[in-house]
Amino acid sequence: MLSALAERGIARPRRILIGAFVIFIVAAVLGGPVAGQLDSANGFEDPGSSSVAAREAIQRASGLDPAPGIIAVVDTPNGARDQQRVAEVARIAAHAPGVAVVHTPADAGRALVASDGKSALVTATLKSSADEGDVVAAATERLKDVPGVTLGGPAVAGEQIGDQVNTDLGRAEMLAFPLLALLAFFFFRGARAAALPLMVGLLAVVCSFLIIRVIDGAVYGLSVYSLNVIFGLGLGLAIDYALFLVSRFREELGAGHDTHHAVRVAMGTAGRTVVFSALTVAAAMLSLVVFPQQFLKSMGIGGAVVALVAASVALLLMPALFTRMGMKLMPRSGAPNPAETRWARITATVLKRPGAIAAATAIAMILVALPTLRAQWTGVDAGVLPTSHSARVVDDRLAAEYPQLSSDPLVVAVHAPASEGAAVERYAASIGAVEGVGSVSRPQRLDAQTWRIDAVVPGSPLADRAQNAVKEIRDLPRPFPADVGGNAAIFADGHAAIAAGLPIALGILVLTTLVLLWLMTGSVVLPIKALVMSFLTLGVTTGVLVLVFQDGRFESLLGYTSSGGIEEADFLVLAAIAFAISTDYGVFVLGRIKEAHDRGISQPWAITTGIGATGRLVSAAAVLLAVAMGAFATSQIVFLKEIGVGAVVAVLVDAFVVRAFLVPSLMALLGDANWWSPRALRRLHARVGLREGGPAASAA
Repeated sequence: MLSALAERGIARPRRILIGAFVIFIVAAVLGGPVAGQLDSANGFEDPGSSSVAAREAIQRASGLDPAPGIIAVVDTPNGARDQQRVAEVARIAAHAPGVAVVHTPADAGRALVASDGKSALVTATLKSSADEGDVVAAATERLKDVPGVTLGGPAVAGEQIGDQVNTDLGRAEMLAFPLLALLAFFFFRGARAAALPLMVGLLAVVCSFLIIRVIDGAVYGLSVYSLNVIFGLGLGLAIDYALFLVSRFREELGAGHDTHHAVRVAMGTAGRTVVFSALTVAAAMLSLVVFPQQFLKSMGIGGAVVALVAASVALLLMPALFTRMGMKLMPRSGAPNPAETRWARITATVLKRPGAIAAATAIAMILVALPTLRAQWTGVDAGVLPTSHSARVVDDRLAAEYPQLSSDPLVVAVHAPASEGAAVERYAASIGAVEGVGSVSRPQRLDAQTWRIDAVVPGSPLADRAQNAVKEIRDLPRPFPADVGGNAAIFADGHAAIAAGLPIALGILVLTTLVLLWLMTGSVVLPIKALVMSFLTLGVTTGVLVLVFQDGRFESLLGYTSSGGIEEADFLVLAAIAFAISTDYGVFVLGRIKEAHDRGISQPWAITTGIGATGRLVSAAAVLLAVAMGAFATSQIVFLKEIGVGAVVAVLVDAFVVRAFLVPSLMALLGDANWWSPRALRRLHARVGLREGGPAASAA
């Protein structure tokens, strides 16, 4: 396949480049509006959970959402004289399309009045059939001229999070692309060579946007958050792939070969690495699809799509570009000798004391990873927004000024006929006896088969008190089915879904790493070693997130407010990214070491020249990918900022610590055992193992 792509690029470069330009225009026009199509609500819930079943049962029975979707805080500094404004806000909200019920202090009592009496709440419960976006837009427009009114609530928070994600994506593009252009010029040592990866990156991103739009419309509704991973990972990987191909193409030209031969060798060697990388990243990201949450499925699908698209674009476009530009891509200084590079000198130093350096590096990484053991998990609500957003302002004011509303009630949907009213009453009483439950409402019959019971648990829905209450209520004996909902139950169900899917996802990551590296090297030792290093990298990444975001460090610098934990889904996304990138760079480095080893070069010299030939490329690729993924860190949404910072840490640690110190030191310590494999697997690898072919073999 790679040889066919090389020959096509050599034979029809102009036709391929024109076709790529047309595809870019079409993809940009059709894929550009994808942000407005994707969903931003309920992406962190398990759709098959009891908590979702409770909400849906109440919606079916009553035609209403279980809790108010819009909460307006109305300033009342003049006390009773401002009640007319409260009534006006209630009247306007009641006439907004999709609003079913409005409550004010006049009908709900002191619970909707601030503890200092200087503000009051107007709550609006939406019809279950209402479009939250339309309702929020209408309410915002109608209340914008009423002074002293701040809108919040779950519906407003969901819309503002989605809008902020779109804004953040545009800003990330504006910040990342110029910086990537400057870095590409520096790393590629030439304007022409630097332009190629940027072209590949842009085409990969817009094509991925178009594919994601098709998937969302025809296959599975995706979350808007997937656009961030598509932009960051897609742009970074596409540039990395172009870097690998350009480097090998230059190497062959520098060896005196003509352009066509150099194209064939680059595709047979670096092109093979690109294929391995894309499959590795896609498989690792697809491990997220085993989880039921829309956020994780979307991240997995988006990451897999953009990895495959980035590789496809690079492999289709680069041979044509190489053919058209030829020697113009060569730097003035020529290609460096792998044995004389800075990375070769660093490796030679490491090989003098491999045991001490391996131990010191591993100990340092373990120490940084230790805070992972005290990680606390958080959910997603209005608190992830910046303090400038109205939904965040309302959320903070509710906690500070309305202590009587600071608890988030559990909503129990009981499925029992009307004749079982006495039994339902007894069940409600048993809920009230559960430790941690502050109060319980009388059962409310919604239809012939559905009852509603509200159980108030003081404190945060993520706290142990609320989580234990959810478990105990679900364990209560009852003569009829009942589902427990509310934010505490949603978080408990999400955590349970992640725990249930984690072994499968981990199995996919482990199996992917073992199989791909075995196909590459024929060894069973090197893949196991790569797994250990991937876990170390992930531990360091999570440890840094705990030290920064959970402990509240660098809040002013990074522009966030700590919630006292890490969003649980972020850990899974970062695990997939860390494993993918670690295996990706490992394939590239080990491929060159094995290439030298197979030619009969001694183990120390094979390690030195292999890392010497790839060290600059891997470090440059890591910096470029870190900048692209670091676009997450500029987001105003806290959990996206966590992914950005974590991805930067994972990429840079893997490239500058693991590849520089652990890989050469451990390979030196293991010696010939690096390449050990059972006899049966050696025979199997001889038949199915992947090797460089064609001109690559002779050029190596």
